[in-house]
Amino acid sequence: GRAYGDAAQNAGGLVLDCTSLTSWSLDESTGLVTAGAGLSLHDLMAALVPRGWFVPVTPGTRHVTVGGAVAADVHGKNHHVDSSFGAHVRSLTLVTADGESRTVTPADELFWATAGGMGLTGVIVEAVFQCVPIETSRVRVDVERTRDLDHTLETMTATDDRYRYTVAWIDLLASGARMGRSVLTRGDHASRAELPRGTEPLAFAPRTRLKAPPWAPNGLLNPLTVRAFNEAWYRRSRPATGLIQEIGPFFHPLDFVEGWNRVYGSNGFVQYQFVVPFGEEATLRRIVSRLSAEGVVSFLTVLKRFGPGTPGMLSFPMPGWTLALDIPAGRAGLARLLREFDGWVMEAGGRLYLAKDSRMSARDLAVMYPRLDEWRKIRQEADPAGVFRSDLARRLEL
Repeated sequence: GRAYGDAAQNAGGLVLDCTSLTSWSLDESTGLVTAGAGLSLHDLMAALVPRGWFVPVTPGTRHVTVGGAVAADVHGKNHHVDSSFGAHVRSLTLVTADGESRTVTPADELFWATAGGMGLTGVIVEAVFQCVPIETSRVRVDVERTRDLDHTLETMTATDDRYRYTVAWIDLLASGARMGRSVLTRGDHASRAELPRGTEPLAFAPRTRLKAPPWAPNGLLNPLTVRAFNEAWYRRSRPATGLIQEIGPFFHPLDFVEGWNRVYGSNGFVQYQFVVPFGEEATLRRIVSRLSAEGVVSFLTVLKRFGPGTPGMLSFPMPGWTLALDIPAGRAGLARLLREFDGWVMEAGGRLYLAKDSRMSARDLAVMYPRLDEWRKIRQEADPAGVFRSDLARRLEL
């Protein structure tokens, strides 16, 4: 239920709640995990980290489930090194429309129609995947500020291969010579030797520390308030090397604020994430420049570099640059502006992320995902009667 759009909605039908599928086991000698699809990454990390293992990929929230991570083929700050979640899955247990339980592996076409297939090929019941050995529950972090977008792109291109995890926060309201200035945060799992004396090396107990009010006025996040926040955040993020952070603050900062989405008011917000291939940096600059010129508010604007994608036919990542925005939904002209961006992204050979989409058209989807017909054929074979549907599937004519 954590998709930003309509992937987990099904008007007039049923929505399956699989959160009771929480069994798990770990082969401590290899790090191979067998987990029920309803198990959250939070609960899985709570079990794995004290044993010296970490999930292969985590998105910006640890409250997604294993099944959701497979269905969206989620990516994280380590995509340039480790690809997306599906790359680490060894097998899936899938209940198809005929009621049969099937084990599928990366050698099967159905596997790659399911990884990134948004739950439309069957019910994912269980996944077997490889985890990452760690010595501690901390991350060794380097922080660097960049002066503008070109400096950001150049620095990430030159240094990303030195780190397992990298991300850039962009000040979208900066303009002129400062347009696209960013805070780069890069890190790797810390070793025991790097921890302060007396630190419990594998302690893991993340928790929420703040709670958003049950209501907030529309317009609370506006150019004035967000510009002030951005300036404070940029100045506060002083360059540093070898900072030691806990897993929670580094990977899942928003999870520390319960109900953070409420600060957008009753209008809510639109999440917009695209990727354009390497060599199409001009499109990225064009979009950032337009957002800056229009004064578009995005409280959290995140830039990452993707490495090679998986064979998933509807998987989002491809080698290139991905930018994620969250924009208050009440802004005048927002729909027109995002449609314009859609066209630029398509012209550049890029695509939008299905797990965050709420507004893409079926026509544009076919351009952005050239293997769509291949996916439809496999899905038709697995579910000829179209038992598995969603509002997203109907909107995009999947």
